[in-house]
Amino acid sequence: MSSSEGSSVPPAAPDPKPPRRHPRNQLNDLTGRDWLRFTRSWFVHNPPRRSASQVRHPAKYPEGMVAEFIEFFTRAGEVVLDPFMGVGSTILAAEQTGRQGIGLELNPEYFALAREHLGLLAGGHILLNEDSARIAEVWQERGLPMVDLVMTSPPYWNMLGQSRGNVLSTHKQRQARGLDTVYSEADTRDLGNIQGYEEFMAALVALFREASKVLRPGRYLVAVVQNLRNPEGRMVPLAWDLTRGLEEFLVFKGERIWCQENKKLGIWGYPSEFVLNVHHHYCLVFRKPA
Repeated sequence: MSSSEGSSVPPAAPDPKPPRRHPRNQLNDLTGRDWLRFTRSWFVHNPPRRSASQVRHPAKYPEGMVAEFIEFFTRAGEVVLDPFMGVGSTILAAEQTGRQGIGLELNPEYFALAREHLGLLAGGHILLNEDSARIAEVWQERGLPMVDLVMTSPPYWNMLGQSRGNVLSTHKQRQARGLDTVYSEADTRDLGNIQGYEEFMAALVALFREASKVLRPGRYLVAVVQNLRNPEGRMVPLAWDLTRGLEEFLVFKGERIWCQENKKLGIWGYPSEFVLNVHHHYCLVFRKPA
């Protein structure tokens, strides 16, 4: 198109070619640069505000963060399992990254919220109102495919039912708003209702053992967890205890530390003792032996 007589606008430069995956990369579709960036042992992720339906779940983790793990540990079209689906963060992240998601949720209310939240997705995802303690049985009954990644955040023992100090904690704010502060009140299958820590840990490890049975050999399992403080003020090393338990059947490959810098600070121990504001989670990475 001419801009004036005797001159013309030069044609626009073609868009640069997108970076390409190295042909030797058999794990994911990332470039070498993106691969390297992901291997840093810590990262900051401040999730956006949750929607009205999402906020009803007391411990949702952010799909934007989940998507980064899915993109690293799978390729497009592969299958991702979340045995603690909640309201569907992992399934939404699978949709956003072109993977198929399979989610199991024990609580019928959260399962219904997940179906409502994810109902318009087109990726052929599978949502099941099932107990993850019987994953292998469910897979056999339904003829489901082996999965390429297990990506989840399990209950942090009974932490959701604990009020934290005498200040207006998130727990107390949720109570005041009439929102759930625990996954369920009386379901004995709910790991968050197990009062004894050793019993809880044994049940959690057993559930991950079930999940590993439908994970392809050589592929990865990521569990997002947090060490926690019990009502007596003692720190409970949940992340490390879970690691020791899962090492019975998986290979521990390391952890990425998710840091949250936008959480409010609580004055828990002032002015008499040190009490930590725990604003980080451990994204524990395991691999199933080939």
